[in-house]
Amino acid sequence: MPNIDSYKPGSFCWFELGTTDQAAARKFYSSLFGWTVNENPMGPAGVYDIYQLEGRDAAAGYQLSPEMLSQGVPVHWMLYMTVEDADASAARVAPLGGTVLKGPFDVMDKGRMAVVADPTGAMFALWQAKEPGNGISGVHGTFCWADLSTGDVPSAKAFYEGLFGWKIAVSEHDASGYLHIQNGEEYIGGIPPAQYRNPNAPPHWMGYFYVDDCDVSAAKAKELGATIYQGPMTIEKVGRMAVVADPQGAVFALFK
Repeated sequence: MPNIDSYKPGSFCWFELGTTDQAAARKFYSSLFGWTVNENPMGPAGVYDIYQLEGRDAAAGYQLSPEMLSQGVPVHWMLYMTVEDADASAARVAPLGGTVLKGPFDVMDKGRMAVVADPTGAMFALWQAKEPGNGISGVHGTFCWADLSTGDVPSAKAFYEGLFGWKIAVSEHDASGYLHIQNGEEYIGGIPPAQYRNPNAPPHWMGYFYVDDCDVSAAKAKELGATIYQGPMTIEKVGRMAVVADPQGAVFALFK
């Protein structure tokens, strides 16, 4: 079981669910992934759930506030990316064509963050950790990959390469046009070709969670009230995946 104690800059490091029904989300994800829920009261801001596997943090969840809902914030999974300096990274967002939506600000003694959007509108968070984020990978119910869905791949590519130093390129073995995201030596995600995306969905990041059996997990998700948008399907020489929305509508992928 690979435990994670630190992240290098440019890595996905934390995965946070904003939902309209926190109690229902706890029930759904603990049934699907075997997560245990550590509830952290935050005063007027409600309760911040830390989802754990084998005693280590795997993800988080919270109830969207009436204010966020009135601003049109949808139910979503937010991906956090590691940076060495949240202020310096946030300062580079606008010159690269992105938008700083909130921050940078301190999150208690855990770290410093900013919420930003790339030039195409996909949102994510910058995270300068004082404490490690997600602490486990490689087992059922852990984050393993992320895809960026956008209609303007060239703008997104230039932005992320400029911000994180990622290398974003088509693999020589892949004829589909799928772009692989490389952070240093590590492959961490990708950008599907624009023609394969849902034109009605706004640009967004989608996280993949590793499961022991994609078909079994997809069937279980459906039984628990989820919507299956795609699959389960086999990706040649890669694995099996399904795209799912939880009962409140947050979209994610299952991967084996």
